[in-house]
Amino acid sequence: MHATNRRTLIALCLAAPLCVPLARAAAAEADASDSALAAQVDASGPYQLAQTAANVLLKALDTHRAEYRQDPSRLRALVDAVLLPHFDTELAAKQVLARHWNAATPDQRQRFVTAFINSMFKNYGTALLDFSANRLRVLPYRGGADTQYATVATQVRKDDGSLVQVNYALAHTDQGWKVWDVVIEGVSYVKSFQQDLGEQIDRQGLDAVIAHLEQGQTPAAIQRTHG
Repeated sequence: MHATNRRTLIALCLAAPLCVPLARAAAAEADASDSALAAQVDASGPYQLAQTAANVLLKALDTHRAEYRQDPSRLRALVDAVLLPHFDTELAAKQVLARHWNAATPDQRQRFVTAFINSMFKNYGTALLDFSANRLRVLPYRGGADTQYATVATQVRKDDGSLVQVNYALAHTDQGWKVWDVVIEGVSYVKSFQQDLGEQIDRQGLDAVIAHLEQGQTPAAIQRTHG
């Protein structure tokens, strides 16, 4: 994938409604205001989850953008509080690692999800600050109410006025609806990262790839540098 398209993919995954790619093991503690924001997210249905999470996150960004620029840890706490609880981290990790998931130990699995999200946020987290509430539209949900899987479509307006189609794949779990994949203009972030990392795991082993992620390298950088 072209570098510009890759950056757009990650930026939208982080900035649009429900898009923390994978979760770290111990989320940063949110302050009282972040906890209050998190309580406003309605996860009773796919559309409700997308709409309320988007509104809460983007309104917070619009109100405190300068503060988040000065203190990235506050931005991270906001993401962890509002978005992280609504992402199916295990399902996403399984899909990214594919056949390597079954061979991984519990410790390797946990290290992977922790290193992955930290790498993504370190490299692309500030992309959140370029988005505002008037750039996002959550389209009407057309799926059934009793389905196990759902897709919520959204549109994000870029600086030039063009619209980017962003679809969220959700699964109904025992904890309610959760997002597990983001598809931007037909490109799945899960499949994209699966391609980037799969070959490198075959060549170097899972521990080596996890170590690269723990050093802050992105999957694309690992493929480019160590391929």
